[in-house]
Amino acid sequence: MAEEKAARLHLAGKDYDLAVLSPTAGPDVVDIRKLYGEAGVFTYDPGFTSTASCDSTITYIDGDKGELWYRGYPIEQLAAQSHYLEVCYLLLYGELPTPDQLVDFETRITRHTMVHEQMHYFFRGFRRDSHPMATMVGVVGAMSAFYHDSIDINDPVQREIASIRLIAKVPTIAAMAYKYSLGQPFVYPRNELDYASNFLHMCFSVPAEPYNVDPALARAMDRIFTLHADHEQNASTSTVRLAGSSGANPFACIAAGIACLWGPAHGGANQACLEMLREIGSVERIPEFIARAKDKNDPFRLMGFGHRVYKNFDPRAKVMKESADEVLDLLGVHNNPTLQVAKELEKIALEDEYFVSKKLYPNVDFYSGIILEAMGFPTSMFTPIFALSRTVGWISQWKEMIADPQNKIGRPRQLYVGSPRRDYKPLDAR
Repeated sequence: MAEEKAARLHLAGKDYDLAVLSPTAGPDVVDIRKLYGEAGVFTYDPGFTSTASCDSTITYIDGDKGELWYRGYPIEQLAAQSHYLEVCYLLLYGELPTPDQLVDFETRITRHTMVHEQMHYFFRGFRRDSHPMATMVGVVGAMSAFYHDSIDINDPVQREIASIRLIAKVPTIAAMAYKYSLGQPFVYPRNELDYASNFLHMCFSVPAEPYNVDPALARAMDRIFTLHADHEQNASTSTVRLAGSSGANPFACIAAGIACLWGPAHGGANQACLEMLREIGSVERIPEFIARAKDKNDPFRLMGFGHRVYKNFDPRAKVMKESADEVLDLLGVHNNPTLQVAKELEKIALEDEYFVSKKLYPNVDFYSGIILEAMGFPTSMFTPIFALSRTVGWISQWKEMIADPQNKIGRPRQLYVGSPRRDYKPLDAR
């Protein structure tokens, strides 16, 4: 990051010079850190859509070009040639691992997938019909009570241990939340299985009979994990960073990220997409809903199309579409009405001039929902799967923030529009 230019702000008869920072990629950034101290004014940016809250070396997005990079590597290359735990290593440490480093990292993750046995009893405090995300927020937050030997954020060794524990144990917790909602016994992790296969085994196997994970389904699951691993300074990642800026322990910070991800405008989008497909119900009703989507006076919106950041095709969606086609062919679920609606809606959206002109392409949520539905996951598990995928991104961002010498507690300002100063009146004088 280089300081190459300067911007000048003329305000109340005075000029203020502001540094302009040039990133590795993306637009230049006007540095306003000294603006309040020098000029006595704030900037106003609801949603922080034009404000960089930090500098980062982890993820880069170009929404206009439809690009997503992890540490400089295009997501398409990683999804096609790598696998999730290798991507985890890349996000955490900045470089792709050597063969020995990868074996060591995979071993450390595998050996930490079991959770403290006492945590099993923690689940009993939840109702059986609790949403798995509610359970995950509580249980992940409670990890600090079980693993208090890794909550000193000033100790690099403890930060590393907490990072490994979270990546290893969050899938186990997510699977336990699912099993608890079904009334089925918890399934312990299996060290001989890879990360994605282990998660599927914990979710779908039962003690009464053997369960063999299909390698093609495990590969599709691994791709879902990889494509959701990080996504720059989104709402949940910003939440993790803001919580971490106070010095909160890593388990509390990740729990805060999970809570934020639960929102339907963020991690709940793929669940909302499947619910929309079910509302449409049949291929014959698609024209009716397409017409409603085009009607500005109708509040109905097609979920799973377009993206707030990507003004082009979502690069993750290209990869996810391939996985969706493979999974549907493998499972032979083409007669499923919901999936039939999804495929026909996808075809229309890619050809209809209205959607093409507005660049409302199917996004990653559209395709990931189709895959998870075909695998047999209920919609209530879509966001927990998103959360376990994103855990490594949250941790990487948290670790980067902790190590940043410029780190300070987050404190956004506001534009106050309430009552001016007024004096208190006693009750009998009102």
